[in-house]
Amino acid sequence: MAYRRYADTLKEKYGEKVYKIPVNLPVTCPNRDGNCGTGGCTFCSEVGIGYELLDTKIHIQDQLKQNIDYIGKRYKAHKFIAYLQNFSNTYMPLEQFKGVLDQIKYDGLVGISISTRPDCIHEDYLVAIKEWQDETGYDVCIELGLQTMNYHTLKQINRGHGLSEYLDAVLRIKRYGFEICTHLILNLPWDNMDDVIENAKLMSVLEIDYIKLHALYITKNTKMGRQYEAGEFEMISKEEYEERVITFLRYLSDKVVVQRIIGRAPEEYTLFANWNTSWWKIHDEIIAKMGEEGFVQGDLCHYQNGRALQRFMTKEEA
Repeated sequence: MAYRRYADTLKEKYGEKVYKIPVNLPVTCPNRDGNCGTGGCTFCSEVGIGYELLDTKIHIQDQLKQNIDYIGKRYKAHKFIAYLQNFSNTYMPLEQFKGVLDQIKYDGLVGISISTRPDCIHEDYLVAIKEWQDETGYDVCIELGLQTMNYHTLKQINRGHGLSEYLDAVLRIKRYGFEICTHLILNLPWDNMDDVIENAKLMSVLEIDYIKLHALYITKNTKMGRQYEAGEFEMISKEEYEERVITFLRYLSDKVVVQRIIGRAPEEYTLFANWNTSWWKIHDEIIAKMGEEGFVQGDLCHYQNGRALQRFMTKEEA
């Protein structure tokens, strides 16, 4: 296999296929409400990524029931991960957050995945998650939206945080033993192949558990959408995106599990999405190219553990 697939890892861990069940909370982000910034990320729409989610007014238990019933019947599934997906799901008062956790209990759940931002990680919230984990026995993964390690680009897209906040969040989360998934966009207009490689290296040396790659899509009625329509930047080609993904995977440690290598968005909301090509076709083209060239995840991961000293080591020592 060209890369270490998430679905395979879950099946190995739980003995059968596991499905993520989205839970939509009435939350926002700190760079939307004026706390850390206004306007949000330039690529993010008013609904975030909540195009296919249930309404936030529906009780959490009802969301779990509806989604688990649907997925369970359709795919004959028995095990699920509750996915707090849209916006920043730790961005609320602590007691309110504890109340949310208290509702994440349902037959068939084996874990929770909490999507949030690096600047929304705090010790008191991590303690609350740990206490909830000890009570329920569920596995915990915290998903951090970084998008790129290039702090110049982070500023360009109005991310509202830099690289240091991400590093701080990772180090704090690791002290509690929770798994970490990092989201990255490999074709941001202000990034190049050097940034792609450094993204992979950073994920590897930090021993991030999971990676989720996205191809940038341009959403209507966003700042980036207006920039795109005004011709202020150009999107790289599909072929170059595929090359970036391949290079990223080759520099990424083979210990890191890859949840996806490209995402998708509904056409009616976008000005540009995946070069008008099905996501699965791009995925298959990437896998085919890696197979033709004999590339696999981690075959260029030779930069750790004192690279400059490796010339003095025997093969066994290195």
